[in-house]
Amino acid sequence: MFRRLERFAPQILGATRILVGTLLVCHGAQKLLGIFGGVPKDAPAAIVWIAGGIELTRAASFLMSGLMAFAYFIGHAPRGFWPILNGGELAIAYCWISLYIAAQGPGAWALENLRGSRDVAGLPARPSGSQP
Repeated sequence: MFRRLERFAPQILGATRILVGTLLVCHGAQKLLGIFGGVPKDAPAAIVWIAGGIELTRAASFLMSGLMAFAYFIGHAPRGFWPILNGGELAIAYCWISLYIAAQGPGAWALENLRGSRDVAGLPARPSGSQP
């Protein structure tokens, strides 16, 4: 069963990147614009959520990972050890998912792939005719 899924790994990674980015943009828009049931507050943090949600490059994903770790330790950890009690589970999830995207690469549907400088896993493309 899982062998069938393996061939779709680059597409699943691309879909994950798009989904996480959309969620980050929505969360930022909630804080910045007050839409989706939010109350406008903390504009600098909201702009970071929106910009990080775009995650156009691996560097942006890596930066978002660090920002979410920072947000957790500054905003949530002081309220208690357990993330479920201090409200930090979303920050932790975004931190690790963004770090995974930065490490793994953008997936099948990234603009980087159009340049031809990277393969779908985000690794440098091999010259034609070279063996793995």
